Amino acid sequence: AYTPLPFISEEETAWALQHILQPVADAMVAKGLPLSGVLYGGLMKTPTGIQVIEFNARFGDPETEVILPLLKSDIYDIFYAVATGAPLPALEWHNQAILGVVLASKGYPGSYEKGFEIVLPNGNSEDVQVSPHGGTEGGLLYHMGTKCVGGKLLTNGGRVLMAIAQADTIEEARTKVYTEIENIHCDNLFFRTDIAHYVVK
Repeated sequence: AYTPLPFISEEETAWALQHILQPVADAMVAKGLPLSGVLYGGLMKTPTGIQVIEFNARFGDPETEVILPLLKSDIYDIFYAVATGAPLPALEWHNQAILGVVLASKGYPGSYEKGFEIVLPNGNSEDVQVSPHGGTEGGLLYHMGTKCVGGKLLTNGGRVLMAIAQADTIEEARTKVYTEIENIHCDNLFFRTDIAHYVVK
């Protein structure tokens, strides 16, 4: 996943908000089912315009991993306001690009084995394993399907890690993240090498 998407215009974003997201929210209120939380709209640009793939009452994955690092505002204040009905604070964002690449177990999304050791560039201390993300040089590393056994970091799911890099452009972020991935060693992980290739070409 990556952001921003240069092939999605501000006009298309505004159209989706007006004609897809807002009507869904209005309909939920009209039916007496308002939502306080996250309504994630998975949308896709097609030759006939913006279309809906899915809606989820949660953050989208892996989209959220590349969006939230750009949030300057304190997310706790936002969550607290949503949960209590208080006025939402203004949202401030960094004006940068982020690209993330998922490292998955070989065989995923079909059958796959677990328990392969992962060696990270910053070591495999207990602190790194139990945190939501341990830093790699110049980025973030989200743990999605890992576990720590006897001081060793092991694969424990289909989507195992997600390496994130932030930069001024998608091209720079892409170079950074694939450089980071070269320093992550595991015999049973694979990843796509074509993330954001439309932007780069």
